[in-house]
Amino acid sequence: MEEIKELENMAKRVRRGIIQAVYSNKSGHPGGSLSIADILTVLYFKELNIDEKNPKWENRDRLVLSKGHCSPVLYSCLANRGFFDISELDKFRNIDGMLQGHPDMVKIPGVDMTSGSLGQGLSVSNGMALAGKLDKKDYRVYCIMGDGEIEEGQVWESAMAASHYKLDNLCVIIDNNNLQIDGEINKVMNSYPIDEKFRSFGFQVIHIDGHNIDEIIKAFEVAKEIKGKPTCIIAKTIKGKGISFMENQVQWHGKAPNEEQFEQAMKELEE
Repeated sequence: MEEIKELENMAKRVRRGIIQAVYSNKSGHPGGSLSIADILTVLYFKELNIDEKNPKWENRDRLVLSKGHCSPVLYSCLANRGFFDISELDKFRNIDGMLQGHPDMVKIPGVDMTSGSLGQGLSVSNGMALAGKLDKKDYRVYCIMGDGEIEEGQVWESAMAASHYKLDNLCVIIDNNNLQIDGEINKVMNSYPIDEKFRSFGFQVIHIDGHNIDEIIKAFEVAKEIKGKPTCIIAKTIKGKGISFMENQVQWHGKAPNEEQFEQAMKELEE
C-alpha cells in the first residue's frame, strides 16, 4: 500500500532527525526516541487533526509526550511537518536554539504540553480530554508514556480518573521497549502484566507491534470507535529501533553517538 510505504519512508526521515539532533550537541536520549518513531510518524503524518500554520487552533487534537526526555522524536516530527525549520534540530539543547532537552509549550510551536517530570502526562491528558467533553469539542488526546515511567504512582491515580470520567476521547500509548535507564523494567520495578493493570482500571486495551505501520494505523482506528472508556495501546517496541548497534542496548538510553557512530547510523537510515 502506497500510504504505508510513504509513512515508512517518513519514519526514516524522523529517525535521521533524531540522530542529527542528539549528535549536534552531543547529548540527548536516542534510544527511547527511536522506539516510538513509527508511532509518532503515524500520528503526525496521518492521524492527528492539526494545523502547522495555526499551532494553537482550539479544535486540534492534542499530544502529550509524557516521557519528555524523548523530545528528539517529537521535534523531528514537528520539523518535518512544518511547525518550524528543520535546521532547528542542529541547535537541540543549545543555548542559542529553542529546542530544549524537554518539550516546552511556551517556546516551541506544536508542543501541547511541557513535560519531563515522569508520571505527570496522563494527569494532564485527562484534563485536556475532560475539558474537550465539557466544551463539547470533538478533538482527541493522545498520551505517550514509557513502560518504565508507569512505575510512577501518579500514573495509576490518573488511570482511575480517566476511567471514572469515561474519557473515550483519550488514547494512551505505552512504549513497551522493556528498557529504562537502569536496565530491564521487570528487574528494576516489574510493571507486568501491563495489559491486565490497565484493564482493571477500566481501559480498553489493544496490543500492537509498535514498528508495524499498518497495525499502528488500525489500532488508532479501533480506538476512535471505543465509547464510554479510555483506550490503552500497548506497543511492543525495540529501544534504538532502526540503528543496528543501538537496538536493545540500554546504554543508548541517554547517550550521543560519536562521529563514526553518527555516520554509520545515518548510512543505515538512508538504506
